[in-house]
Amino acid sequence: MNIEQFKVHWRDWLMLLFGAWLVISPFVLGYGATDVMLALWNPVIVGVAVAVFAIAVLNKTQVWEEWVLLALGAWLVVSPFLLGYAGMPAAMWNSVVVGLLVGADSVWSLVIMLGRGGHKAA
Repeated sequence: MNIEQFKVHWRDWLMLLFGAWLVISPFVLGYGATDVMLALWNPVIVGVAVAVFAIAVLNKTQVWEEWVLLALGAWLVVSPFLLGYAGMPAAMWNSVVVGLLVGADSVWSLVIMLGRGGHKAA
């Protein structure tokens, strides 16, 4: 990958890091052994999905993939409240903050893509 490709795809690499973080975060932040299994499995499953879509976007960018990433980010923001682990501060804040970051990254990519007719520069 040359510098021009990195300039185009740096947000996608960042999204991949967000996905990887979500997968390991319950264990790093110490709530991986909690009784509230949704606090563990939600970030792991969503993290895998974020990573898979980030890899797909790195391979060939499609507008719909960015919309899926935006939906995953929105889900992360609301999921602690809907799944009942809002009372666990580490799990709740991790989900909300990373969800906002995933959402912002995807919105940024969408704005750029839609400004170019639905494609990133190559």
